[in-house]
Amino acid sequence: MAFQKNQIYTVEIEDIGAEGEGIGRIEGFSLFVKDALPGDKAKVRLTKVKKNYAYARLEELLEPSPDRVTPRCPFHRQCGGCQIQALSYEKQLAFKQTKVENNLVRIGGFAPEKIREIMEPVIGMEDPWRYRNKAQYPFGYSGEGELITGFYAGRTHSIIANTDCLLGARENQKILEIILKHMEQCHVSAYDEKKGRGLVRHVLIRKGFSSGELMVCIVINADGGKSGARAERWIPEQNRLVDRLALLHGMTSISVNFNSEKTNVIMGAETVTIWGRDKIRDKMHLFRTDGSEFVKTDKSVTYEISPRSFYQVNPVQAERLYSTALSYAALTGKETVWDLYCGIGTISLFLARDAGQVYGVEVVPEAIEDARENARKNNIANAKFFVGRAEEVLPAFYEEESGISEEAEAMRHPDVIVVDPPRKGCDEICLRTILRMRPERIVYVSCDSATLARDLRILCQGGYELKRGRVCDQFCHGVHVEVACCLQRVSS
Repeated sequence: MAFQKNQIYTVEIEDIGAEGEGIGRIEGFSLFVKDALPGDKAKVRLTKVKKNYAYARLEELLEPSPDRVTPRCPFHRQCGGCQIQALSYEKQLAFKQTKVENNLVRIGGFAPEKIREIMEPVIGMEDPWRYRNKAQYPFGYSGEGELITGFYAGRTHSIIANTDCLLGARENQKILEIILKHMEQCHVSAYDEKKGRGLVRHVLIRKGFSSGELMVCIVINADGGKSGARAERWIPEQNRLVDRLALLHGMTSISVNFNSEKTNVIMGAETVTIWGRDKIRDKMHLFRTDGSEFVKTDKSVTYEISPRSFYQVNPVQAERLYSTALSYAALTGKETVWDLYCGIGTISLFLARDAGQVYGVEVVPEAIEDARENARKNNIANAKFFVGRAEEVLPAFYEEESGISEEAEAMRHPDVIVVDPPRKGCDEICLRTILRMRPERIVYVSCDSATLARDLRILCQGGYELKRGRVCDQFCHGVHVEVACCLQRVSS
């Protein structure tokens, strides 16, 4: 059978792919169908044909899957953020568990029975809505020339006008409406990325869920400058805008970020606070967990967060994810621990409550400044932080001559190493150094189960055994998922 673009077929969806697309087959030929779910019977139109498979879009739903639900968001099909919102939440969790387990088997090379044995129940949310404490909204114009903000349609830079994403904080809508109204009244232009002209590029909003504090950072197409005399020229009628935003309950920080580059990178290197504090605060609690339930303890850590800091966007689930990682570390109060890719010290300070000494590494200087300040404000004296790439800082410490000091020797031979890398996973040099340091345990927190599986394979080939793993749903209604794993050194 010859398949061609724009042909229409009736297909039964049998499975779900890694990006949330439905998978159906016609005479063994696989079709990846956007917005289709397992159990659907649908008419689909081919959009791109390859040698052994094709992509398609849903044209008509003939028989809906029993797991299909009515999406709460009217934009879910256009927006790139909620790929599986039409799937029941119970089935979303099952999909994510299966996705992780399949990657561990297929990429990691682990036996299926081993993965079934060590994987613990997925951590889902009681209420999987309004969980994001951070959102970045692009500004632009509709086809009719109307000033808009919202989110990019999937795999495009076309803005879907929407000021109230159901995953974000309720305050976001009011903040965006104030900024849009000000821009219209004061003739403030939005950025046109094709022409490189216009002023307002993005607006970043953060909320501290425990504190209620709000941060607004307006990213503008301009060069930076810290001169107070120039501040009024950054945004027309800037003081009027600030006065309106400052009236909102919880408003704590308003800043301007400068990005005049023709780039997809949202924020530039320089940020200037124009009202309130430079940072907002949020608190995370530690939970005691036996693998089946989470019990809140009296231990907590308060974090200060600046506009460019990395901080988990779902703090409710982050508490459970990090508490799981802490339980995997099995600390008794004496251990030396390295926390690689530490950000603002989110995991480091959790660990420091139960460790002897914690060392954190992060490449972003502002994040390390926040980590040090967070440690000071939480009265945590047993956490030190270093600026640099993990794959450079860690080998540098390991290569130091032994015998310099007792602390230096402990740093070279830690009891536990925790890694929480970006989606690309750990650098090969970093992994090799971890294996040379030979910690008793490695705790790997991952936001991409494919690179996790790749790295676990290397670590297990280097003398470690995968002992425990748990999926945590940080991104409800989307396809991304976080995982925590524990590896134990095999006695030689």
